[in-house]
Amino acid sequence: MNNLAISKKLSLVIAIQFALVSQVSAADSDAKTDVTTDKTSVNDSYIEKMQIIGHDARLSKQTGSATLIDELELEQFKFDDINRVLYSVPGVNIREEDGYGLRPNIGFRGATPERSKKINIMEDGVLIGPAPYSAASAYYFPMTSKMTAIEVFKGPAAIKYGPNTVAGSLNMVTRAVPQSSEGLVDVSGGSDGFAKAHAYYGDTIDNFGFLIEGVHMRADGFKELDGGGDTGFEKNDIMAKLRYDLAGDAFDQVFELKLAYADENSNETYLGLTDADFAANPNRRYVASQLDNMDWTHSQVQFNHFITGDNFDVTTRVYRNDFERAWYKINGFKGGLVNRSLQEILADPDKDEVNSRFYNILTGSQDSVAEYEKLVLGNNDRTYYSQGIQSDLNLQLELFGMQHQFASGVRFHQDQIERNHTTDTYLMTQANLVSDGSDTQAATTDREKTDAWSVYLQDTISISALDITAGVRGEYIDAHYQNRAPGSEQDYLNKTTRIWLPSFSAFYTLSDNAGLLFGVHEGFLPTSPKQDPSIDVESSINYELGGRYNDGNFNLELIGFFNDISNLKEGCQFSSCGSDDDTEFNGGEVDVLGLELTSGYSITLTDDIDLPISLSYTYTESEFKTSFESGFDMWGDITAGDELPYLPENQLAVNLGLVSDQWDVNMIVRYIGEMKEAAGEGVVLSGSTTEALTVVDMSASYDFNQYGLVYVKADNLFDTQEIVSRRPYGARPSKPQQFQIGYQYRF
Repeated sequence: MNNLAISKKLSLVIAIQFALVSQVSAADSDAKTDVTTDKTSVNDSYIEKMQIIGHDARLSKQTGSATLIDELELEQFKFDDINRVLYSVPGVNIREEDGYGLRPNIGFRGATPERSKKINIMEDGVLIGPAPYSAASAYYFPMTSKMTAIEVFKGPAAIKYGPNTVAGSLNMVTRAVPQSSEGLVDVSGGSDGFAKAHAYYGDTIDNFGFLIEGVHMRADGFKELDGGGDTGFEKNDIMAKLRYDLAGDAFDQVFELKLAYADENSNETYLGLTDADFAANPNRRYVASQLDNMDWTHSQVQFNHFITGDNFDVTTRVYRNDFERAWYKINGFKGGLVNRSLQEILADPDKDEVNSRFYNILTGSQDSVAEYEKLVLGNNDRTYYSQGIQSDLNLQLELFGMQHQFASGVRFHQDQIERNHTTDTYLMTQANLVSDGSDTQAATTDREKTDAWSVYLQDTISISALDITAGVRGEYIDAHYQNRAPGSEQDYLNKTTRIWLPSFSAFYTLSDNAGLLFGVHEGFLPTSPKQDPSIDVESSINYELGGRYNDGNFNLELIGFFNDISNLKEGCQFSSCGSDDDTEFNGGEVDVLGLELTSGYSITLTDDIDLPISLSYTYTESEFKTSFESGFDMWGDITAGDELPYLPENQLAVNLGLVSDQWDVNMIVRYIGEMKEAAGEGVVLSGSTTEALTVVDMSASYDFNQYGLVYVKADNLFDTQEIVSRRPYGARPSKPQQFQIGYQYRF
């Protein structure tokens, strides 16, 4: 699409926004309602719109499961890993990979966690994945250290956030421009060469505000590469915000520009271990991975406009994200006369003489001799962009004697992935990878691109103690695929998807402190542009029923959910199958049901010491409803009744603290049940499971007032390690014990 066409679409969204404002202004003057709004500052109202969930401590009437982790909670443990943050959220299922959370695998309510591709990942309310429609696998993930709030949203209101409505949304909120002069310096160091430097400063002078923030984080890595070498990473993130507040007689407005740049260089690999080698040393890394490296850069531009009146507000966001990455890593052996995948070799290195020899080459104890014993390393070089404009309206009014909270939004989004994959061939010679002298070969050269219009409408009607919410989301997706390899000019595909997704929910207030909720909505997950039209989109009908209690000191939420999936869809990536063909598969009907429980209570021990306690528990079970044969590596041959892989039946997190005005001590105990590595039979990992894992994290801090704050923390206090996955090639460990000490100074 040329720039003129893009400009026309952006202009149309802006026109729709102003039409909405005009209609709202008319409604405001003609309806003569008694609706009033809180007289908070325009800046406070604007900050709320960057979030999905408000900070209100009263009983939430939100019709859906919603969890807010605010800045105070994030500061308790000062986690830099999004996995460790989300383990305390009910209904979240995670497959760990590198131990540091560099490339998370996150799912909600049984949705596959692979590269977080089935959830909407947002930053400040905007899709932040490299190409959310064209290539949903999130190989880029924002730095957790700079976030001031993390929000997890599941249930019927998911229709407001798309395109993925099967599971839910994750929204990460960056720091707001402060209303007065404010700054922070945070430095820390710890085990395995870990170091972090984080600083920000911002101020508002008259109507103009600004913020500058930067984070640098590095580690030598906890894995031990045979023969020596760095297995760590370095990450940088720089962000600037400029804000202008404009007050008027009828409307107040905020204009904000956000600019951000981030990069990472990590010596990460997909190569794991045999089970026997894991038992001997879970942190070992074979010499065949000595050249593996991920190198990426990410840039972001976002302009926000917020306008509010007595009973409405409109938030418009224009955004552009660019992401470039090159992951150079071992793919496998050259093959030919003998073909064995790395997964086959590491699953059973003693199977025969061939597997044994291949294993010895991977570990460097034997040299490559035959042509098929050469190692192939691939450079998965990809360039992405994601851009668009979205406008969201919220309106409160009274019609026919009933209170209405109306929300609507429109978005035009465009994204693209361009692959330029190449491979090189190496010999293992005296425990070192040495090029065989052959030329670099082109492997995959293609482009996937999507243009998408999204709209949603939602109305909450209050009738006495009952709040009823009805809504609908529309997705209009035009997808394009082009094979760019020489001679493949006619290998292209254009697809169109049009779908409407309804939802209905209700909340009944039993008292000021208690209420019941129910919801049902249609789930949807599009296919990628290159997938054959015979691959159907994923669709489901999702139900939830539960209740909440909150008296200000004790809170409890219990929600049961049932996802009736009529057509499950999964895909094959390097992270799961060790293949870059991105082939997708349909799995037919699947049921996922479960129970989510959260509770918190604070006990006053003395006048200045409190004991806060919180608990999060998730029970989940799943079942394929039909039998079928599949070439998908995570399914295999399915018999009706088989369970989904990487979905623990039980998860539990208990958080205990001792808090005073100047110091605090916090401990979180986390349990994750065992998980199947493959659902059915006939694939390499059939019958394999991860072990149940219990981990204890602790933190403590002391505030010296004007002299700053000192903190210490321990991740995995008792140094418990288990196999968290055997994908794509061999056993991968959870993070070992790590200690950290840091200092914060606020000014």
